[in-house]
Amino acid sequence: MMLLRRFGIPIVLFIPFLLNAQVGFSPFTTDFPPQEFSQRRQNVMKAIGDGLALIPGAASPQGYTRFRQSNEFYYLCGIESPHAYLLIDGAVKRTSLYLPHRNEGRERSEGKLLSAEDDSLIRHLAGVDAVYGVELLAEHLGRFARGGEKNVYIPFQPAEGFAMSRDLAVRYNTDVASDPWDGRIPREAQFIRLVQSRFPQFAIRDLSPIIDELRLIKSDREIALIRKATRLSGLSLMEGMRSAKPGVYEYELDAMAKYIYYRNGAQGEAYYSLIASGPNAMFGHYNAGKRRMEEGDLLLFDFAPDVGYYMADVTRMIPVSGRFNPAQRELYSFYLACYKAILKAIKPGKTAQAIKQEAVKEMRKILAGAKLSKPLYRRACEAFVERYSDGAESQYTSLGHWVGMATHDVGKFTGPLRPGMVFTIEPALVVREEHINIRLEDMVLITNSGSENMSAFVPMEAEEIENLMKEEGMVQRYPMDKSN
Repeated sequence: MMLLRRFGIPIVLFIPFLLNAQVGFSPFTTDFPPQEFSQRRQNVMKAIGDGLALIPGAASPQGYTRFRQSNEFYYLCGIESPHAYLLIDGAVKRTSLYLPHRNEGRERSEGKLLSAEDDSLIRHLAGVDAVYGVELLAEHLGRFARGGEKNVYIPFQPAEGFAMSRDLAVRYNTDVASDPWDGRIPREAQFIRLVQSRFPQFAIRDLSPIIDELRLIKSDREIALIRKATRLSGLSLMEGMRSAKPGVYEYELDAMAKYIYYRNGAQGEAYYSLIASGPNAMFGHYNAGKRRMEEGDLLLFDFAPDVGYYMADVTRMIPVSGRFNPAQRELYSFYLACYKAILKAIKPGKTAQAIKQEAVKEMRKILAGAKLSKPLYRRACEAFVERYSDGAESQYTSLGHWVGMATHDVGKFTGPLRPGMVFTIEPALVVREEHINIRLEDMVLITNSGSENMSAFVPMEAEEIENLMKEEGMVQRYPMDKSN
């Protein structure tokens, strides 16, 4: 009841709603207040001038899968109902939300879902100006179309959904288009086609770059969610260090990590787990998870959750035997020293190019003093430094990738780093002849005074990892059922 009073809503109006709502269910996100969504929409209005921005929400999921709104739609209003549409009018500074009507039979079966009939509640909770049934969208667009050509901004890029980054969404669309027995038009392309055919006086513009730029700088509340996702990722990695043993299957660590995520309130995984032991680590996105780990393996553990639509991306290397063997230790020690040199060079106001150039100077010193037992290892380490040095020559280089509402988050930016940016670094040291791929990855936040490694609590020193591996792991405490 206090939530309703805070927004000045007459409580009596919502007694039927509250009586029908399931226990523990909030009709609206508690992660962000309506003022933050409203500010995001105001930023869109500034960018589109007197045009319209039209954003479709996600469709109903296929199968017994919980609905998850698309990132783009959630970012602007927080509403988690399928088949919704958001209309932002830059000329009159007004936002309208269009929703399907209430399906009482479905609500009796599955619980409360916000619909067009909840207009008063939605206007207070989401801060929008009006709520309509979805059938009125065409009429309202028709009114806007009167009087000549109008600019209408629609996202051209594919929407990001469950465990989805744009690169994977684009790959999905191209795979479908390349299949001669499929060839479906992407949902976003079909939507643009429908709007254009029904309202030819509209000049359709791309909204994606505008939203991408806004998402590049994270607010304090966004950072808090990213921090929690990072914390859960780190806890699963640390449990992976305890649980990794010869004879354990990769999928057992996948299950263990998912338990930690869901047990602590995550709504899903940020991406499929990259738990790759031995030679499987040579594949950058190996995700089958079926190999039985063996003595002497190095395990690459790369996994993170989705916490309130915000992600993390953290990676560690684990010696399955419990200790790095001499060859693994010398390579890992060299790599770790170079990795720390990169982290140390990251500061606000510096470009990625300048950071890389500073790090390369230190990496060359590390290489000169490295004691490597094989010419093969020496060549691999030299190649590692040279690859990083080559990247430092371009003003368009990047340190890694942005992280936010997607693991590979959106945003094109080549200038100095600014407070509120979040990204990872993940250089890889590869010895192909021995199927070795050493890679670490951490979550870096740019602050006003410097940079923060949000995942620094996860052990990366060889001795720290080995000490943690001496502890009993969850997989050993709860062994798999072998009755069959």
